[in-house]
Amino acid sequence: MCRDLGITVRNDLDFSDHISDIVVRAHRRSNLIHRCFVSGNVTLLIRAFLTYVRPLVEYNSVVWSPYRKGDILAIENVQRRFTKRIPGFSECSYSERLSLLKLPSLELRRLRFDLIYCYRIIFGLVNINCDNFFEIRSCTVTRGHPYKIFKHHCTSSTRSSFFSERVVDIWSGLSSHHTDFSSLLRFKRCINSMDFSDYLQFV
Repeated sequence: MCRDLGITVRNDLDFSDHISDIVVRAHRRSNLIHRCFVSGNVTLLIRAFLTYVRPLVEYNSVVWSPYRKGDILAIENVQRRFTKRIPGFSECSYSERLSLLKLPSLELRRLRFDLIYCYRIIFGLVNINCDNFFEIRSCTVTRGHPYKIFKHHCTSSTRSSFFSERVVDIWSGLSSHHTDFSSLLRFKRCINSMDFSDYLQFV
């Protein structure tokens, strides 16, 4: 096991220990916020969560984003429990709380991070050789957008859950009519309004 740039990874490239660690720290910080903010002001509580807690469970998620249901639920429970303790929201379901508070699920945010980083690589916005990650499909089919990625056959769950593999179906499935690739800002606006429920384990 080793720790590099704040991420703990085992020899078998499993990130479960890293996920367990950030979840524990995020819950502790969430509890501190609820104890310190006695006013119960919803706006302040949410702002504190977004500032002090959410970054803990999202830092470099492109590297370690989980594929096991247990790990996905463990991370989501950080936001689920925090929002349930907000005054006036305890009787609402998690999906209702997210809608009322205008918060996306943490799983959905990780998916968007993947797409944004994929965009950065393909369009040369980061100092990374695109060929080391993706093979752009050269096809003349008019259906879909022109930046589709070739999907490799993976024989292990570890490989299939790696960023350059897990993002392929979502990226290539983006609609050419509803996705603006002309700039990163416009791309972000497009994916923020899209429905990715088909790609989420927990909607």
